[in-house]
Amino acid sequence: MVACHICVIQTLEGRVAHFDVVVVGAGIAGAGVAAELSTDRRVLLLEQEFRPGMHATGRSAALHSEIYGNALIRALTRAGRDALMQGERGRAFIRRRGCLHIATDAQLGRLDDFVSEPGVAAAVRRIEGAALRERVPVLLPRVTAALEELHAYDIDVDALHGHYLRRLRSAGGRLVCSARVSGLERSNGQWKIAAGGEAFSAPIVVNAAGAWGDEVAELAGVGAVGLQPRRRSALIVDAPASADPAPWPAVIDIDEQFYFKPDAGRILMSPADEAPSPPCDVYPDDFDLAVAVDRVQRVADIPVRRIAHSWAGLRTFAPDRTPVVGFDPAADGFFWLVGQGGYGIQTSPALSRLAAALVRGKRPPADLAACGVRASDFDPSRLRTGAASGRSTTSRPMRSANS
Repeated sequence: MVACHICVIQTLEGRVAHFDVVVVGAGIAGAGVAAELSTDRRVLLLEQEFRPGMHATGRSAALHSEIYGNALIRALTRAGRDALMQGERGRAFIRRRGCLHIATDAQLGRLDDFVSEPGVAAAVRRIEGAALRERVPVLLPRVTAALEELHAYDIDVDALHGHYLRRLRSAGGRLVCSARVSGLERSNGQWKIAAGGEAFSAPIVVNAAGAWGDEVAELAGVGAVGLQPRRRSALIVDAPASADPAPWPAVIDIDEQFYFKPDAGRILMSPADEAPSPPCDVYPDDFDLAVAVDRVQRVADIPVRRIAHSWAGLRTFAPDRTPVVGFDPAADGFFWLVGQGGYGIQTSPALSRLAAALVRGKRPPADLAACGVRASDFDPSRLRTGAASGRSTTSRPMRSANS
């Protein structure tokens, strides 16, 4: 979200628009918290691109899984399910898809390890043999067992993101696109922001800038938290001529070396890659696409004669793979909402409400707390003490197909 590190004083000598909260980044995280806060705050939402959601949000595989990620991610996902089911005007943001976590004979130990993790056994059932082929007819015999999720859904990402933006506008909030932040400075209890040739101020800035989150912080004179943008590639191929993939569940390798799922009559594939990348408009690597096809074809009879479409997106993690949500301990009014990794879409209902509550100085909502969501687990201060380098909240850190 940052053009360069410059002082904003001269930029702000002219007319300044004042708000209660300025949110930087109009992806799913920024749009969600802006919508929640707009009910009782004057909110400005800034986006560097010409439209919101062009990066991680717009490149998601759109799968809701309640057993992805670490324990904290799973708690957030469970806490947001009802909101996704409720949707807008009676139209849910999710619909049942199903998901199989598959294993060959050589991987059966990993399947057992996974089901032994807290919360997993109650969320899955084991299927084997012919039952696997009934669910996904193209699976080869070398796939001998799978865990089938009880709560796995497709997410209508565009509808959910649009819902947040409509809520913001209807409450009187303002969205400004093509507004790359070029200056950010604290003075007299206010953050002064230069973006898109305009000047703004607010006592609170919410940094929801995704892969650019550390750059926004550094522009503000706030220490980075060590965000790690990582590239994930995906491609769309035609379904086998004799197969209708529409009713298939998503299929994920138990070691997360690949996944595939139906997508509008075709098949989406990914090698589940995690190549480090600087913040940028990332593109797929041809080798990664070839790896995806090879890995999928080892377990499924899916001929690939052409790639209909391919893309890549950045999934940005904190060092401990847990989102960073809360006020920076060393910078008044600077609020972090970053590090969602590949789980940003499915966690957005809960994270938006958690972040809005903390911005208001309140505790997490009771229903989030009942799901195990505690503000202290997401607090930025954990990354200021070096604790994150030795902290692990899951034995399976890579499980994410949200993008």
